[in-house]
Amino acid sequence: MRPFRLPPPSRIVVSLLLAGGLLSPLQAADLSALRVAENNDHTRAVLDLSSAADYRLFMLDNPARVVLDIEGSRPLAGFSADGVADGLVRSVRTGRQGKDLRVVFDLDADAQPKSFLLTPSEGQGHRLVIDLYPKAGAAKVVPVKTIGQALSSGERDLVVAIDAGHGGKDPGAIGPKKTYEKTVTLQIARELKRQIDAQQGMKAVLTRSGDQFIPLKRRYELAREAEADLFVSIHADAVGNRTASGSSVYVLSTRGATSQAARWLAERENSADLVGGITLAERDDTLAAVLLDLSQSGTLKASEDVADEVLGGLKRLGKVHSRQVQRANFVVLRSPDVPSLLVETAFISNPAEEQRLRDPRHQKKLASAVVEGIKRYFGSQPPPGTWFAAQLDKRPAEHVVSRGETLSGIAASYGVSLGNLRSVNGLSTDMVRVGARLRIPGGSG
Repeated sequence: MRPFRLPPPSRIVVSLLLAGGLLSPLQAADLSALRVAENNDHTRAVLDLSSAADYRLFMLDNPARVVLDIEGSRPLAGFSADGVADGLVRSVRTGRQGKDLRVVFDLDADAQPKSFLLTPSEGQGHRLVIDLYPKAGAAKVVPVKTIGQALSSGERDLVVAIDAGHGGKDPGAIGPKKTYEKTVTLQIARELKRQIDAQQGMKAVLTRSGDQFIPLKRRYELAREAEADLFVSIHADAVGNRTASGSSVYVLSTRGATSQAARWLAERENSADLVGGITLAERDDTLAAVLLDLSQSGTLKASEDVADEVLGGLKRLGKVHSRQVQRANFVVLRSPDVPSLLVETAFISNPAEEQRLRDPRHQKKLASAVVEGIKRYFGSQPPPGTWFAAQLDKRPAEHVVSRGETLSGIAASYGVSLGNLRSVNGLSTDMVRVGARLRIPGGSG
């Protein structure tokens, strides 16, 4: 955490003492996670706390900020607010204010905050929710855009939800040198987010930003709340045989999806928006089952397609444990409307692979392989209205091979599947000659 100082008192424009003023003393509430997401008419920040909290919230201007002081609190080990931004929130900082934890939300425009505390329910702990509503007449600060950003105006970013497996009281697998799976999955997830955020037309959100426990069902719910186009769960496998090695990619098994349908149908309030806005409560069970099955079928097909591309990226990185996409009934993959896959990056039970998993350089290579697969998939099957969809329309009809180029590199540069590029050009191998003209799938002209 970096320290910071408040401006002179004259710059404080609004001061609010919330939660009923001076409350009876509460146990110090430690901060384990922080999420920010833009909604239709406001921006919502959610803070996960270890207990109920006394807190104060006030506004500062020039520049616009919301300051939150949580009495006697501190961030838990592994907590980070780096990269937390969306909607009105440009960035988040944390620091100490006496014995209290101070959280500062840097804003793009003046806002009116509203807040409330949520008590534990359905596997979730204490939460402090802050809703930021734009002030009437407030002019939102518009950052200077690059030419590339200006050209893509109106084309939304693809959203990738990244789930670091395990966390908090659940350490996951433990390697021979006592490496915790929860630690390396968070490190890889953060690197994956960094690389995705660096790509044009893409952004990433994390289901956990620190060492906290999140129930499996809640993980894919967070992806849905972020309106993610893809959910990727990061893990590190472990078996009794310490020689087992290599990466694997999983999608939800058909049996797992089918067994979940009955539960989704029973939870009508939660499933009303899963089938394009048709309220299941107003339909008979047979029709509801058909509608939900159609939604699942499309999601599972998309999950398989993107998993194939990610597995291809991992194959180019090194050895894979399973050369085909695997299917299993993982709870975390059960979202009916967000394509989802689980990546077992390596066997943490293998001493050599445990060492590689701890290496930041190898973590970067793993993340790059996953990003490569994601880009290939969305390059050929982009959701409408995204930057990737616009690039598909602008793609040239052919490419002339230059010296040093490879077929896989050409496929990656256009965001197309290697298999698709081979197929449309009638190639039986990945060998290409200098000067050859290759048709680009989806190219114009």
